[in-house]
Amino acid sequence: MFSSLWRRTGSIALSLALCCAFPVAAQAWTPHIRAAREYAQHRRGTISFAVRTQAAAYGYRTRRTYPSASVLKAMLLVAYLDQRSVRERPLRSSEKRLLDPMIRRSDNAAASAIFVRVGTRRLSALARRAHMRRFRPAGPVWGLSRIDAEDQARFFLHIDERVPPRHRAYAMRLLAGITKSQRWGIARVRPPGWRLFFKGGWGSGTGLVDHQVALLTHNQQERVSVAILTYGDGSHAYGKETLRGIAKRLLRGL
Repeated sequence: MFSSLWRRTGSIALSLALCCAFPVAAQAWTPHIRAAREYAQHRRGTISFAVRTQAAAYGYRTRRTYPSASVLKAMLLVAYLDQRSVRERPLRSSEKRLLDPMIRRSDNAAASAIFVRVGTRRLSALARRAHMRRFRPAGPVWGLSRIDAEDQARFFLHIDERVPPRHRAYAMRLLAGITKSQRWGIARVRPPGWRLFFKGGWGSGTGLVDHQVALLTHNQQERVSVAILTYGDGSHAYGKETLRGIAKRLLRGL
């Protein structure tokens, strides 16, 4: 009788364990691509987006290329910090006076100064290391570099690992510390409990382009990257609303 009871108890315990374990995998989060795509199809302009998790990639028009605008500044940051002459030493105050405003305030003059030091060659080398297939740098007008959503989502999913260890925390603080006036779009719909590291790009408020690329992390283990690229929005306000609307739908339930 004891043996029979033990077998029944053990069977119940095993069943409970399986019920607890397998729904987690079965119910793993996936982005709401269909809802975001339907929303995008009713918005003005051309829109692409991509989402990556540790396990899979998703998106809509992910390989269409766009002028990068200030989204390129995240690549400039990584390329600068990964230079052989920089990666193993402390950053100078003069360097931080360029890198900080370039990312936090999206300062164009600072970006131009960093671009001169990095150049298209180092940007192209970074793109190759990150397996970015359609990136094309441009100079001296760096904002005309060509990007697509697939490459940017791939790059941002592990952007921290692209930065040398000595400068990793510094770079991520900059990407987490975007000034309040530029925290639109995805920053308005960040899921509770997730940390956000991102960079936006916009055509000087004209509505020509409005982009955002981002990494979201949770508990230092889970991570999701998002890239939303738009062209021909008509106005910056309209572009910002498009970014928010797509991000809200993609990240639902995260």
